[in-house]
Amino acid sequence: MSEVKLPEGYKQTEVGVIPEDWGSIKVQDVCDFIVPGRNKPQKFDGDIPWITTPDLIDGRAVFFSRSGLKISKEVAKTVGSKIVPAGSVIMSCVGELGLVAIAGVNIVINQQLHAFLPSKKIDNYFLMYALKDQESYFHGAATKTALPYLNKDNCNATPLPLPSIQEQTAIATALSDVDNLIQSLEKLIAKKEAIKIGTMQQLLTGKTRLPEFATREDGNPKGFRQTELGRIPEDWGVKKLGQIIELKSGETITSKDINSDDQFPCYGGNGLRGYTSTFNKNGEHVLVGRQGALCGNVEYVNTKFFASEHALVATAIDDCNYKWLAYVLNRMNLNQYSESSAQPGLSAQKLKKLTVALPIKQEQTAIATILSDMDTEIQALQQHLDKTKDIKQGMMQQLLTGKVRLAH
Repeated sequence: MSEVKLPEGYKQTEVGVIPEDWGSIKVQDVCDFIVPGRNKPQKFDGDIPWITTPDLIDGRAVFFSRSGLKISKEVAKTVGSKIVPAGSVIMSCVGELGLVAIAGVNIVINQQLHAFLPSKKIDNYFLMYALKDQESYFHGAATKTALPYLNKDNCNATPLPLPSIQEQTAIATALSDVDNLIQSLEKLIAKKEAIKIGTMQQLLTGKTRLPEFATREDGNPKGFRQTELGRIPEDWGVKKLGQIIELKSGETITSKDINSDDQFPCYGGNGLRGYTSTFNKNGEHVLVGRQGALCGNVEYVNTKFFASEHALVATAIDDCNYKWLAYVLNRMNLNQYSESSAQPGLSAQKLKKLTVALPIKQEQTAIATILSDMDTEIQALQQHLDKTKDIKQGMMQQLLTGKVRLAH
């Protein structure tokens, strides 16, 4: 077999093909290692955060325990835990391997995490990203027990590329900038989601009226009336779901008839199951998951689709806006009405007895338009976030192998 020719200026190493002026090292060459604590503390009343795997978010600094757990230096000593100084790199090494973060403050870690103390030879953020790039190594090196486990020797033997400290810093800065953008987008999406939930609460209950529906013909503001649902606008009706919609199960379909390549979406008890070559419904409908862990989930559909036997198809009896109906059903948290058996399930007859507040169709449509516009904005932000994450992944592959150079 002929040798694979390397690009000019590159060399083959244990960590892969890297620039000739980069080193190929192991973690132990550039880091000290802190062995995690042996036992869980009996007492949590200090000022040092006790960090576990759920507290880690890849590529972020960790400042606190999400459970609010803190211990004192004295308690840390009793369970064999050393203080991990701020700036150290911490990584999950049991079960879910290779979650990597930076200690934003002095912390103590439990048995499922390891801590690396970078020397002056390596930038701590570069180390974090380089470790993240070695997930395939971790899964190959891990002890194969019920939960895969990386011991100290596995961690110390992890191969890493080592550019100059200046280039490490440049790479880490570029990747951190993308991580900061990702974090900003996540915060913005969460904010928009919270605003949407608040808007749903106001508009779907009539606590806030849109201007065109808020006044009587004489110009005076419309009032409210007391009902079994509480206080609702004076001109809204109260009806059982069964008076507004028909709820019928879809048809049986086998898993072999569902794939990712066919034309028509197929919905089941937990939402979209995949695609199939046939359809049994066409046009606007609202679907409610009837059976499964996520039963009660709500989907607005306006296309040709296949509804399986585990989905309830809502068809309007009265003339109503289907998007408005989907928002109303979503807000009702229908999963709370599930009945436990082999797997959770919803009864159509039980759902039909639930009561809703009913504005006229024009107001339904106006409410649905506002909420739909908010959804569209959130979806666009989510697409931007997904694209940014893909860009970061591509940047890691290019920068951490030296295929693209930032400074040398």
